[in-house]
Amino acid sequence: MASSPCGNSNFDSGLEIKTRSVEQTLIPLVSQITTLINHKDKPKKSERTQAAIHRVGQAVSVAVGRFVTVGEAIATENQELKDEMGQACFEARRAGDAIAQLTDVGSALPSQQDGRVTVFSDRTGMVKAARLLLSSVTKVLVLADRIVIKQIITSRNKVLVTLDHLERVSTFQEFVQIFSQFGNEMVEFAHLTGDRQNDLKDEKKKARMAAARAVLEKCTMMLLTASKTCLRHPDCDSARINKDAVFHRMRCALEQVIEIVTEARSCGENKILPASIYNGIKDFKSSVECLRENLYSSSPQSMGSQLEALVERTEDFTDSAYTSHEQRQAILGLCQLARQDTQQLVHAWAEAQSVHAKEATEDMEVAILKTCQSISDLRRELHKVAVVRASDLLKVHGEQLPLRALKAAGAEGNLEAVAEYSRTLTEQKEQLVETCRLLCHVSGTEPLEITCIHAEETFHVIGPQIISAAQTLALHPSSKIAKENLEVFCEAWESQLCDMALLLREIIDVFEGRRGDKRSYLSLPRPGKLSANLKTAKAVKLDAEEQTSMAKLGLELRLLSSDVDTEVEKWEEQEHDIVRQSQSLASMAYNMYLFTRGEGLLKTTLDLFHQAEVLSEEGLQLCSSLRTFSTQLVDEEKSVVMTEMEKMVALCQQLQMGAKTPVQGKTATFQKVDSSIQTTRGILAVVLSLLPFCNKLTRKYKSERSSLGSPQDWRERQDASTPVKEEGALNNKNSNGFGVKPLEQHMTGLNLLESK
Repeated sequence: MASSPCGNSNFDSGLEIKTRSVEQTLIPLVSQITTLINHKDKPKKSERTQAAIHRVGQAVSVAVGRFVTVGEAIATENQELKDEMGQACFEARRAGDAIAQLTDVGSALPSQQDGRVTVFSDRTGMVKAARLLLSSVTKVLVLADRIVIKQIITSRNKVLVTLDHLERVSTFQEFVQIFSQFGNEMVEFAHLTGDRQNDLKDEKKKARMAAARAVLEKCTMMLLTASKTCLRHPDCDSARINKDAVFHRMRCALEQVIEIVTEARSCGENKILPASIYNGIKDFKSSVECLRENLYSSSPQSMGSQLEALVERTEDFTDSAYTSHEQRQAILGLCQLARQDTQQLVHAWAEAQSVHAKEATEDMEVAILKTCQSISDLRRELHKVAVVRASDLLKVHGEQLPLRALKAAGAEGNLEAVAEYSRTLTEQKEQLVETCRLLCHVSGTEPLEITCIHAEETFHVIGPQIISAAQTLALHPSSKIAKENLEVFCEAWESQLCDMALLLREIIDVFEGRRGDKRSYLSLPRPGKLSANLKTAKAVKLDAEEQTSMAKLGLELRLLSSDVDTEVEKWEEQEHDIVRQSQSLASMAYNMYLFTRGEGLLKTTLDLFHQAEVLSEEGLQLCSSLRTFSTQLVDEEKSVVMTEMEKMVALCQQLQMGAKTPVQGKTATFQKVDSSIQTTRGILAVVLSLLPFCNKLTRKYKSERSSLGSPQDWRERQDASTPVKEEGALNNKNSNGFGVKPLEQHMTGLNLLESK
């Protein structure tokens, strides 16, 4: 009976729960109802048991009453849902009253005599009431969720109308006026879609939403400069091509967001993703391993076809002009080995079937193990080739030589040089597009596959846009706006390279089994705030230019936090105070980055400033740990650590003072946000410079201690006037003794923000 309340038989089949907020709202109700249904069915009930049942039943009834009041308020504000919502609320109230009546046993001790119907005498009635209650409450929640979707659609429609106006403007004055409105509408749309993205349960939809929002974020600034360039040079074909491409991309991204939230039939998710080698390997291994339990679960022909389809996909690697001869031979050799092992498996399989074996024979078991091993070796080799290719490309393109050359040639009005460097950039673009395709093959998860496809499309689109912007500048070398436009597109290219670096790290983490859980933000509407909830959710709204400026800073913060995470992973002593505090700083900085995208737990500028205070305090704690660490070093090493530590102390104090200083007005608030993020970036840069140096010293002295075979700690080689207290060692041990991860510690600290 424990599963009765959640049984699907009494639920409307259309009530699929797609968001975490609806799911989390239902959990306490399911728990209480399960308590009522699963009470011990004893002949005699103690007064204590009856009182407990009575309390739970009344609590459910009161909670349902409040819930229904909220639902009715939402129905009043949304006439198109009034009838459906009203009916669902009526059913919920009726079920709540029934449960209250069935659990009214506190004063019914002689229930056997008075004939009263209670949960003890009518268990079936309780189950029916529970199912009705869960069904009706779920329906209310799903209907409320439609309002969130309606808000996103309404916001998108406003953006589209303004976008059409922007495309048709003919004067600067008109453009500035409309773009200001467009910026505010885009900020509103960004916050609504950010909340929705975090609330979605389906990871593929979340990845697609993130990709669409990234396009909109980057294109907003491109749209500004491309439109201004077109207005300044109306007869320039390259400027018009550049502008048209931005408008087209924005409309496609807006449409993709709506397809995701409404689950339209044309939704890209319904289109089959390109067949990846990772999925092919996973399916093939699954078919092979199933033979252990069922010799007839597949056929030799289908298994052979699976393997050949998989091998065919490796041609994206072997046919590439950028794959070395050694890599190509290694891949081909492993493909051939997989064929041979599969053939041996088929042979052993046929023999087992010929003797009517009921399970895999010993020969089959050996063949299964060899086939799985060879296919795993193939996957490992392909992963290595893709990762090495991507790493090498990122190193080469990190210097941005073609972009610098294009900017210089455009500023000089040298069309021939622009054409030459455009060919170089096009070649780089093709390399990056192909590399993204290879990464897609080895990504390891469908969300990462979607991110790889997004990266591939972005490089494919931005490359020609940079070239058209450079051509415009070459035709008008004295034009400041044409120069600014080219700069914006080059920054978008650089930003995508940074995104690709992060994507590469995620793919490596998945392959190596290191993937952390993400916290989610829940976003159900509240009565009375359905149209105004956006204004109250953000202490200050930023216009498009400010949002773009902050997003760029945030991206730098994200890269630094990832670099810090990478460095701390290199430490052998993962429970070292320096490691723990550095991870905590990186985690908080990452939350500040999410704020710049309108995502994550920091929902208002006040939240951001509070986070900055907490970060500064953690930074000062790290400085304290570094000071203790420096007492164990020789003079030259100590000087390096102390110099960097003093920089961090100054930055932490600056961040703390800035976060606590009150400001008024939009401009002042934006400047405070900008300053907080910049100072945080400075703190992480110092941490990043210290981590490898301190790790090197730790390894060095550990090695010396080991080689000397001395029982004394390496720290005791230093000045005897600096003793190490046993009590301090115990305190340090206790601080990490429970094995709590720094990220979890930090997220616990953020509960204050969630409870606001």
